[in-house]
Parts: sequence; structure tokens; C-alpha cells
Amino acid sequence: MSAFEFQAEAIGGSDIDWSQITVSGLRQALKSGTITSAELVRFYLGRIERLNVQLGAVISVAPDAVGQANAIDAARAASPAGGSAARRADGSPAVGSPGAGGPALGPLAGIPVLVKDNISAAGAPATAGSPALLGAAGADAFAIARLREAGAVILGKANLSEWANFRSTQSTSGWSTLGGQAVNPYGTGRNPSGSSSGSAVAVAAGLAPLAVGTETDGSIVSPSHCCGIVGVKPTVGLVSRAGIVPISLAQDTAGPMARCVADAAALLGALAGADPADEATAQAAGQPADYEQFLDAGALAGARIGVWRGSAAEATAATVALLDSVVGLLRARGAVVVDPVELAEADKIADPAYSALRHEFRRDLNAYLAGLDGEHPMSLAELISFNSANADRVLIHFGQQLFEQAEATSGTPESDFALARAQALSLARSGLDGVLGDHGLDAVLALSGNPAWLTDYVLGDQYSAGSSTPAAVAGYPSITVPVGQVSGLPVGVSLIGTAWSEPRLLALAYSLEQALRVP
Repeated sequence: MSAFEFQAEAIGGSDIDWSQITVSGLRQALKSGTITSAELVRFYLGRIERLNVQLGAVISVAPDAVGQANAIDAARAASPAGGSAARRADGSPAVGSPGAGGPALGPLAGIPVLVKDNISAAGAPATAGSPALLGAAGADAFAIARLREAGAVILGKANLSEWANFRSTQSTSGWSTLGGQAVNPYGTGRNPSGSSSGSAVAVAAGLAPLAVGTETDGSIVSPSHCCGIVGVKPTVGLVSRAGIVPISLAQDTAGPMARCVADAAALLGALAGADPADEATAQAAGQPADYEQFLDAGALAGARIGVWRGSAAEATAATVALLDSVVGLLRARGAVVVDPVELAEADKIADPAYSALRHEFRRDLNAYLAGLDGEHPMSLAELISFNSANADRVLIHFGQQLFEQAEATSGTPESDFALARAQALSLARSGLDGVLGDHGLDAVLALSGNPAWLTDYVLGDQYSAGSSTPAAVAGYPSITVPVGQVSGLPVGVSLIGTAWSEPRLLALAYSLEQALRVP
């Protein structure tokens, strides 16, 4: 299979090239009538039909996607001033608000969004890539309801690493029973990383302008980095997890994946919000409703950024050279760079976190399955039996060792795992809070990882040089931004902050992105 060709292609009858379009540009084109939402949706459906057989990014398309778009077009025709965005009393986006001449539209009105297939949507159950959940009921997760409220068209469901990469100790990212192997569009045989593999591939290859991923540890930032797009892992609790197949409610979150920082900020504003069904989101009610307002091309001037090089110990020389060039650019743009900084005991986080995750996965997944309507296994133990009974289809590339390890925690005192979680949380937060506070930093900068590895069903994934774990375990936000390529493969850097620091991180990420675009 050859590498994907990033060929120019105009949307509908316009002269708008998919590879250059942004959410802002789409808003303008839709409002002016240059394109309709139905034309936009048909364009992306056409690309999926032609290219997905090669890329494996999409599990299913929404049968009513064009119908959703037609409804938005009709609402736009009836809305005042072409459908300027309305907001609710709390500042969050609203669709269908009455106004002179018709309803106002939301900030993503008519724009297609692809959703990772561990997130439930009406008529499309969250399968986690497994046939075990094909018979589950499909209702809108809270985050999907937020997207619809913002006017987005739910285009379909993205492929993923099956069970969000928490099934086997030797899994291959981007592969699921239902979706097959997702392929990195940047290199022949290269892996897209995971678990939000299809979301990253789809955005990178122009199968959707926006996608939603989920992360427990690295599953947004790593595939975004490997596929050359922007990924935002929010503070745990900013985006509801209701209706999302869990790994651990201590770390799980959904987040935006997009071609640029501004688009990611637009999608984050639509996803974020307090959900009575997810108590972790209680503090989200006090967070901004609009993250685009924080985009500031000059944000690097005077910013204090620490460079965490400890995560780059396994990075290639060419990859480290890219990090060095970014550090030089930060300084040139007026940032105060503290290089290097150390995250105290960062190497000790993984063991207690992994111990806690195995227990939390069994507990949280069993609770999820017990509350899920439809025909499906009702527990992790039943899932293990399902996989064994369907091994010739489900277990063809790797096993289910993590499932079995998680099930083996049954009967172990809850206090043992609570202690492991407390240890992991303390290590992650003290490390990040310590370095941020000691140096008065706005953010920590680190390599997001090495370039994409070759997909290998014998040895499994070859992750290295990743920096996601401290923020993931702490529940803190991180943003990965593409900064260059090594041998034609994308490389990104991550900006990491403390809880609820998305506004500042987005400002810094946007400023870095704009600086990289200046010749």
C-alpha cells in the first residue's frame, strides 16, 4: 500500500480546497451561500467512500448525515443575518433559539464532525470496535448532544484501537475487529498510533474537518502527533464521559482533534459543559463557553515555558533536533524558556497508575455494561467469554491479556487500588505542580513522541519518547501541535498545564502554530 496522496480537491462547486479550509472559513462559506451544508457533507461522504478502503479511518457513516445537513440549511435560510451563533444564558452555544425571521444557529452549524466509536450516538451504538457491542442501544452521549446543540452534523463513527487499546499487552494500534487496520496517511505501512486512530487519520486525510477522540493516557495526543494534526486532551471533568465506553473514570476524557489550533478551540467549546450525569464535570460550569476568544498570536511574548527533556530520552536525534528548533523559536518570539526542567519522580507514575487502571477498568466497564440497553455481554467476564468464542475473528492479531488481568482483580480489596490511584495521582500532580510553581511557568513543553512506527502484528506497538502520562494521570490538560517532519513523518510537541488551564494552553499553542507558519 502506497502512502496517501494529499491531493487538492475543491468542495462542491466552490474553489475551496479541503486541505486549506478551517472552521472559520467554513462558517463564512456557509453563511455567504458559497456552499451549503448538504454539499459539504456530500463532499466528505464522497471522500470516505473513495479513500476509506485504503485508510481504514471510518467504521460507519450516519445514514441521516445529509438529512441533518438539509435541516441546518433550511434553518439557515430562515435565520436572521444568515444564522449568527446564539448562546444560552450561561454563555454556552444554543441552536434553535427564536429570533426575528427564524431560529439562530450554533457555532458549528452545518459543519461535519466524525466521532470515535466508543462514544454513543442515536442510532449508532458505541462499539469500541468490537462486535460484542453491535447490539447495544445507541442514544446520544452528552457530548454528542452538545455537538448537535452547536449545530454540528454527526458524520459517522471513527475507527479506533479496539477497546481503546486496553485489551492486550501486545496490541496493534489502529486495529479493530469492526474497522480493520487504520493506516497513517504519511507513510507506507506506518501506524497512526492510538487509540483515537481513525479520528486522527480522518482529519489528516480530509475525510472530516473535525473529529472527537478520547484519551485515558496518550490516546488523543499520540495519534494526533503521529498524523500531523492538533489534539487537545482536556482537564478531566471539562467534557462529560456519559455515554462513552470507559477505561477509568479517574483519567478518561473526550477531546477535539483538528487540523489547526483554532479549529480545535471551536470544537472544544462545543464539547465542554457540566453534565448532571457526570459528577466530575461540576466544575465545568464555571469554565469558559467559548475557547476561540483566547487565541492570541502574540501569546508567546513574555510567556514562561519549561522544557521537559526527560521524556525524550528515547527520541531519535532528528526528532530532538526538531524540539531544539522549537525552543529556539520560542525564544525568538519573546518567551522565557527554562531548559531543561525536571518532573520529579515522573518515572514512578506508571506502575501505580497501571495497577489502579486494571481494577478501575473492570469496575467502571461492568457498571457501564449493566446500565446499557440492548443485547450485549453484561460484564467483563462475559466479554472475555465472547472473545474466546469468536477468537477466529476477534483475536486474530493479539490476545486479551489486559481483560484477563483486569478480571483477576475481582475480590481484591478496593482499598488496595485506591492506594495505588492515590500514589499515582500524588506523583503526577506534585511533579507538574512543582515544576510549574517553582519556575513560575505557564506551561511545560515536551516532545509528543517519535515519528510513527511500522505496523507490526508480531511485535505490536513500538511507542517511545511519549510525554502523555503525567498530564493523563493528573487529570490535567495537554495540547499537541505539529512542528515538522522527520523523513516525511510528522512530529509534534505537547504543551502541558495545570487543571483548567486550557485558555492559556490554547493561546500558547496558537501562537506557536502561527510562528511556525512564518517563513
